[in-house]
Amino acid sequence: MSHELRLYKDEIAPQAAVALALSPVRAIYVVSGGLRVHSPALAGALGANSAVFPAAGTRFVGGHLATVVLRWELVAAAAPEATLAGDGVTSTRLLAAPMALDKGREWLLRGDRVDFPPDGEALTHTHRGGGIRCLLTGTIRIDTQGASHSYGPLGAWFEAGPDPVYAKVSVTQDSGFARVMILPRDLLGKSSISYVNPADLAKPKNQRYQVFIDVPIELP
Repeated sequence: MSHELRLYKDEIAPQAAVALALSPVRAIYVVSGGLRVHSPALAGALGANSAVFPAAGTRFVGGHLATVVLRWELVAAAAPEATLAGDGVTSTRLLAAPMALDKGREWLLRGDRVDFPPDGEALTHTHRGGGIRCLLTGTIRIDTQGASHSYGPLGAWFEAGPDPVYAKVSVTQDSGFARVMILPRDLLGKSSISYVNPADLAKPKNQRYQVFIDVPIELP
């Protein structure tokens, strides 16, 4: 495989500084707490349930509370590990997935959040690109390729895109996940989902979407 998509959980103590290695393709989502952002093009704050596609040279500083961040990195398959280390900063890789991406094609990175009410479901569907999801709240069961797997908060899984997936969430509480997908660039601003059963297209859908990042990328 030509590339690898990796997901890390970073835990950042109050006021701790974070210096990231140079990477052209990265997305950061704040699960809890907050960060102050410093870069040549951007200065501001990120609170819980916000995300950014940081430019090279961006620095982060923890806010007044302990912060938990999800960080996706798209790297060449042989790239070294990208866990963070330093005073007040710990990093754990949650998942890595190989991706075959053609450098002759144009791609985009989409970072979003999907939420379901209790007893919600995502009808059997596919996507036009792969990505890593990470559950934030509730529980979820993913049925694909003849297997079923269940996840709790901060459980992560990869969906390749063309493999049909059915999802079912907790019957007693709201459930939601954050995800990053690598998609063909012609989907910029457009949905990537297709339903396996054409009749499902007209059925009511109970998932809700928040798109944070939808940007063209150059492959590393």
